Amino acid sequence: MRYKGITREIIEELEGIAGKENVLSEEEERARYSWDETCRPRPCLPDVVVKPRDTDTVAKVMRLAHEQTIPVTPRGSGTGLSGGAVPIFGGILISLELMNRILDIDERNFVAVVEAGVTLAELHRAVESRGLYYPLYPGEESASIGGNVATNAGGMRAVKYGVTRHYVLGLEAVLPTGEVIQTGGKFVKCSTGYSLTQLLIGSEGTLALITKVTLRLLTAPEVRTILFVPFRSLSDAITAVPEIIKSKILPTGIEFMERDAIEIAERHTGMKIPPYQGEAFLLIIIDADDEEQAESISRKVGQICSDNGAVDIFVPEGERAKRRLLELREKFYPALKAAGLIEIIDVVVPRDKIADFMTRVKQISRRRNVPILGYGHAGDGNVHLHPLGGSEQMAEILREIYEIGRDLGGALSGEHGIGFEKRQFLPIAMDEKQIEIMKGIKRVFDPHYILNRGKVF
Repeated sequence: MRYKGITREIIEELEGIAGKENVLSEEEERARYSWDETCRPRPCLPDVVVKPRDTDTVAKVMRLAHEQTIPVTPRGSGTGLSGGAVPIFGGILISLELMNRILDIDERNFVAVVEAGVTLAELHRAVESRGLYYPLYPGEESASIGGNVATNAGGMRAVKYGVTRHYVLGLEAVLPTGEVIQTGGKFVKCSTGYSLTQLLIGSEGTLALITKVTLRLLTAPEVRTILFVPFRSLSDAITAVPEIIKSKILPTGIEFMERDAIEIAERHTGMKIPPYQGEAFLLIIIDADDEEQAESISRKVGQICSDNGAVDIFVPEGERAKRRLLELREKFYPALKAAGLIEIIDVVVPRDKIADFMTRVKQISRRRNVPILGYGHAGDGNVHLHPLGGSEQMAEILREIYEIGRDLGGALSGEHGIGFEKRQFLPIAMDEKQIEIMKGIKRVFDPHYILNRGKVF
């Protein structure tokens, strides 16, 4: 497909659609939209940035791009980790930052309706002020809801609450042709035709540009407690996880982390964990209806951990101590990024295979002489790996790691998406027929291949 360039006439048309103040064409203005939070940013300048204020403007921009065969990249807050919002073909970048209104919080139906540019922090504040709760927390509160939907974001609370697709009831989206579709609504079940809502969730902006999201809400837990548990080895820590789940206890989240990752985060943040000995740690988050229930669950979980080789059980006292532990875990990625990591991997495997997966990853690390640090969401099998330092072997290392994940029944990405960073490895996880079907769906939605071209495939 041969794309047309951005001419002065096109820019003037865009200014007429969105307003001159919402169209950025100077290089300095465009530069801040050229990258995301990927470890090794490879900036790609958009030819022009458009910041629409409503869906009608998005539709008109898409219609123009479709007619002129101009590539379009949708962007939320730019916090992605796979290059999904990077405009690798230049063209028009549509930033949804001004579409940031919370349109409705329906307390009777436990639903929020928000524009795609609303951040997770804004949503949390708004619903909690009404006594409601949106439980998902992928770890970056400045992320936009539209971006969360586009990547089906998960995070630390996924063991109990699931991932983004479990909370999306409906969408408003603009097709690459400029047509607007509405899917789903304020209802919790539907058997009416194919679920376009679920198809668009996790499609990484390659099928349609999401402009509005209808979300399911819950009531907030009364009590949250945290256990911080050191183990002698990662194998011991991971072995405890399925035992916890099997005991009919459903923690909100179970995070695992290696000592090396914790020490790097401590140096980066100046924060300190309690001085417990151990090579690997579990951070277990428990939501309960009252203090008595929280204490009962904590005792059971603590006993299971002790039976599986825990060195000790630490229960932080007070909200500040709990918050500090969670904040330290949240700072792992920026800390490791500052320490010189060059890749972020988020393979997902069956949770009982995490220990096997990590053992084989460490074998690669020793054989290739490249440090690889690991942590992640043990409760749902999502492992984050970070090779440190430069290496000419990196492509081979990544391929080996992804093949191990596949062989253990897993997939390339648990929550970050494919973007352009992982697209060369997609055939490891999907056979030719699956990819052919996905490309066929792409052609139906986007016959000119203009929307987020170069991502996923």
